[in-house]
Amino acid sequence: MYSYIKGYVTEVTPKYITLENNNIGYEIVVPNPYNFLINDDFITVYIYHYLREDQETLYGFKTKDEKELFLKLISVNGIGPKSALSILASATVNEILSAIESRNDAYLKKFPGIGAKASQQIILDLHGKISFDDVCVLGNNSKVNDITEALTTLGYNKKDVTKVISKLDLTLDDSTIIKEALKLLNK
Repeated sequence: MYSYIKGYVTEVTPKYITLENNNIGYEIVVPNPYNFLINDDFITVYIYHYLREDQETLYGFKTKDEKELFLKLISVNGIGPKSALSILASATVNEILSAIESRNDAYLKKFPGIGAKASQQIILDLHGKISFDDVCVLGNNSKVNDITEALTTLGYNKKDVTKVISKLDLTLDDSTIIKEALKLLNK
């Protein structure tokens, strides 16, 4: 089983990248191939090795979070790797988790190949089962970290704060976001 492969991107196509490691080129299907640059830098691609009777495919992701969400999505009845990839190609991990936790099936239906039945199945199977702590999607966002710190300093539980932040518009200024968060936390 592969966890990740480190190497140089030598080819980018609409469906996959080729990652060279020790003079071996691995064809890796990724959500957004054009997010990778040819001969950019030595990079790490997190891998899921999909093996079936008639198919063997390497799926790759820029972050562990994307890989973990992909694994959760393909565990849903009726969602295969292609559907999970189309979801990851169209939104961030944080946006997808927020939609699942807020039971926003209209948001999930906008993804290619995801209809009403599939979006409801995703919510049914994953709502409450994916925590923001399991998939550390907020760890790299300094704005979210600052707001989380401010709210936990006020005495709110970090888990509750994280759930509330996922429902907020993070494009607003910090003081507005904190006010909105306080309204939600005090309901």
